[in-house]
Amino acid sequence: MPHEHVMRIHSPEFRAMSDRVLRVTELTSRLNVLPFDDEVGRAELFERILGKPLPSRVTVYPPFYTDHGLNLELAERVFINQNCTFLDYAGIRIAERVMIGPKATFITMSHPVDPVRRREWLSGGPIDIAENVWIGAGATILPGVTIGRDAVVAAGAVVADDVPPSTLVTGPKAAVHRQW
Repeated sequence: MPHEHVMRIHSPEFRAMSDRVLRVTELTSRLNVLPFDDEVGRAELFERILGKPLPSRVTVYPPFYTDHGLNLELAERVFINQNCTFLDYAGIRIAERVMIGPKATFITMSHPVDPVRRREWLSGGPIDIAENVWIGAGATILPGVTIGRDAVVAAGAVVADDVPPSTLVTGPKAAVHRQW
């Protein structure tokens, strides 16, 4: 996995991440109950969640979820539909003119497969979405994935591998790879 990020559970880094998750969960809970026309309140909460103002030409329909916020980079003219989740600790970059359908999920951290190591470690990698990509409803983008310019991820797709530019990807990814 390129740019792999590894973290020991119960380390100082993990505790700091956990504290941030609790703060951001409180902030997104407040964001998601604001009246939709409270633009000032939404802007203030997004700035606290992201650590910087939301770009002026970004549209986010609530509810919106993130676990960290500080590692979510949104370019201009990004559209995020309702009920999307961004687990961004290892970093998510979304370039200009990306459209994200409802219930899409972006996950940058996971656990090792080994049963002993999975209780001791987190691992993952950043997600990079290039310009003019369309992510369909209910799609899941997994750690370390890059999606190329003008690509389309179909509704419900699980993306575990990089997507070349100008490509349509579809379908679930689940398959038996090994047993222990």
